[in-house]
Amino acid sequence: VQLQASGGGLAQAGGPLRLSCEASGLTFSLTFSSYHMGWFRQDPGKEREFVAAINWSGGVTHYADSVKGRFTISRDNAKNTVWLQMDSLKPEDTAVYYCVAVRRDRGSVRNTREAEWDSWGQGTLVTVSS
Repeated sequence: VQLQASGGGLAQAGGPLRLSCEASGLTFSLTFSSYHMGWFRQDPGKEREFVAAINWSGGVTHYADSVKGRFTISRDNAKNTVWLQMDSLKPEDTAVYYCVAVRRDRGSVRNTREAEWDSWGQGTLVTVSS
């Protein structure tokens, strides 16, 4: 599966921003609903960190404590798309955000380590100004 993230840019602290990630390269046997989806982020000079994940059906979500209550992950399997709605943004949310995927028979929505997600998008930069 190939992942294309978009929607990054400059946002004001306290404001919203929504990231999108569209999947392609899917097949008859491996559809979008074959995958759990997630988001990681990386600030320069820091390690990449888990942000949020959603299971194949959209019925289960998991968030990092740092974004819980502010970010919402959702998906539409008919559109092969996952979103990350980011509200109440803080300057410390500034990072490159990566869309990730793992086959549901090979991983869990509660995976928070990079190595547990085997497909990565190219990243989209989010900058939050104070």
